[in-house]
Amino acid sequence: MKGQNKLFIAIVVALILGVAIGGFVHIRYPESAEPFSKNIKLLGTVFIRLVQMIIAPLVFTTLVVGIAKMSDIKMIGRVGTKAMLWFISASLVSLFIGLMLVNWLEPGHVTTLPIQDAASADELLKSSKGFSMEDFVKHIIPKSVFEAFATNEVLQIVVFSIMFGIALANLGDEYAQPVVKLFDIIAHGILKMVGYIMWFAPLGVLGAIAAVVATNGFEIFKVYAIYLRDFFFALGILWLVLLLVGYLIIGNRLFELLRRIKEPLLIAFSTTSSEAVFPKLVEELERFGCNNRVVSFILPLGYSFNLDGSMMYMTFASIFIAQIYGIEMSIGQQITMLLVLMLTSKGIAGVPRASLVIIVATCSMFGIPPEGIALILPIDHFCDMGRSMTNVLGNALATSAVSKWEGQLDNHGGDL
Repeated sequence: MKGQNKLFIAIVVALILGVAIGGFVHIRYPESAEPFSKNIKLLGTVFIRLVQMIIAPLVFTTLVVGIAKMSDIKMIGRVGTKAMLWFISASLVSLFIGLMLVNWLEPGHVTTLPIQDAASADELLKSSKGFSMEDFVKHIIPKSVFEAFATNEVLQIVVFSIMFGIALANLGDEYAQPVVKLFDIIAHGILKMVGYIMWFAPLGVLGAIAAVVATNGFEIFKVYAIYLRDFFFALGILWLVLLLVGYLIIGNRLFELLRRIKEPLLIAFSTTSSEAVFPKLVEELERFGCNNRVVSFILPLGYSFNLDGSMMYMTFASIFIAQIYGIEMSIGQQITMLLVLMLTSKGIAGVPRASLVIIVATCSMFGIPPEGIALILPIDHFCDMGRSMTNVLGNALATSAVSKWEGQLDNHGGDL
């Protein structure tokens, strides 16, 4: 059995064990659930922090090497244009699917959720009040590249890396080659570290799942059954659309791609962090046959601009809150909301719970009580599982599609 399959099985076993252990603590020792949750969650924290440790240097080195190796500014522009066309199209489709299905299924009209105290949403409300075009620009352009590295601001690192890569590409081989070779070696060294870190994934999955189930129990699934059912149904429709488009572009190799990324998908689902699988996704896409220059250019951009699961959730959750409060929105208002979300959601991927911050800001803009975010906070973890998994799928498909369009999708049997 290959190591990859062993790891996948270990993650599945850890997922089941986490639910069982969390459920046991919640039922038999409810008074100890909170301290137990706090302690076992540390397993997940260790795994996430190990991954976060290598994200900034990996994004920087792979992106700089990818652009510098292109050496052709026209190629950079061509690949970037194709990527942005995919990102914008996928975002609009995701938002539209969320909008269409929440209006059809009307989860806010058929549930009887209690109007909770908004205290739990205070932090998000404070975060959203400062949202402005000025903050958006500041979030994209780094004041200091060292600060961006220290805080893992992926979008700021991407901006600096693109400019530095283009500068190296225009220096000429004599000056640029030693630097590019050094960064290439560093990138491969970090990818080697990925293999070691991924063996912590089962422990991270066990800790994250056990903590949530121990604290909330299985009742949370019953209380919010309709909302979760409708959201995951909508997510399933989005998956069908993405996979259909992927099949039209890369054909039968879609199934090989899904086999390659099954492990990153499961980790993203279990840990609710698409960031946690970024290094592994880079490795698997290169093994799948995507050109390493295309992977290192598009994937970091996708993590900021191509979050399909999060996009769909924004329209779904915003209209759900309006339905809960009995606020009727016209088709025109909903389309306007969709376009606002399309613009405001770009470039905020580094903000904790970014989707919820944007939902709060949008609700305020359209006269929907932003305190309604407190209604969905208790189950946001479970929704975030689906969002993160879908974000990973969307970025894998985007990278594969652009590689195919560039005529640089190889079938080399799993070699880096």
